[in-house]
Amino acid sequence: MNAKAASRTFDIINTVILTLVLFVCLVPFLHIISISLSSNAPILKGLVTIFPVEISFEAYTRVLMDPMMIKSLGYSIYLTVLFTVVCMVMTIAAAYPLTKTELKGRKIIMYMIVFTMFFSGGIIPEYILVKQLHLVNTTWSLILPLMINPFYLIILITFFNSIPKSLEESAELDGSSHFGTLVRIILPLSMPIIATLSLFYAVNRWNGFMDTLFYITDPDLYPLQLKLYQLIVNSQISDQLQMEGSQIVQVLPESLKAASIMFATVPILIVYPWLQKYFVSGIMLGSVKG
Repeated sequence: MNAKAASRTFDIINTVILTLVLFVCLVPFLHIISISLSSNAPILKGLVTIFPVEISFEAYTRVLMDPMMIKSLGYSIYLTVLFTVVCMVMTIAAAYPLTKTELKGRKIIMYMIVFTMFFSGGIIPEYILVKQLHLVNTTWSLILPLMINPFYLIILITFFNSIPKSLEESAELDGSSHFGTLVRIILPLSMPIIATLSLFYAVNRWNGFMDTLFYITDPDLYPLQLKLYQLIVNSQISDQLQMEGSQIVQVLPESLKAASIMFATVPILIVYPWLQKYFVSGIMLGSVKG
């Protein structure tokens, strides 16, 4: 077998394997969509797989008509944007000085950062700290503890180190300060990695759940994920009541849960295509030092 035929065979095998992996990943997603769009009878009979049966939009109507769900959506968007901006500002502010070899204690700081990737104080000390800082039931309790991700910080440091030092030296000769060099030269050249890390931070905050469960008890500060959790718990109670002979609700809890999951998933899926062009290049550039 010559090299061209071997390459074609390899491409075909890869295509088949990746298609199967894609199908396996899509099946649960399609199943949730189908349940959210199906009427009660097919769901009860177990007829819904990856295609909706007897299409009904009642579950989505219930979700969209819930004022608390809409309020949670708006708050989640606000929280995600604020979290991403704060995290990126702090990550950039930490990464740029750590690229300077003349910074005293640079290696010790890097060792401390790496240490936090493997060891932490745990949930209880973190909760005590947040409570003593009077951050419980505030937006900042969901931002400050996660403000800098060590792994993302190291990626950004690696990317900054890949930028030719001659550019910074030229700026310094022209009288530019460190802050001016960062803003005028480093950041414009770093847009791919900044967009990539922003997407990572945004997705982490959008999907974040455990910290909201610990720190937030005020219904006005419920993010969408916590609201979804409450909906699932209430749906399980409704399931139990139906099993005990209570009246059947107009929309099945399973359909309502599926519609809520889609409602929480679609916004972040809409954002991803806008940043996709930066995604691969940002990861590759941030992982290899030039």
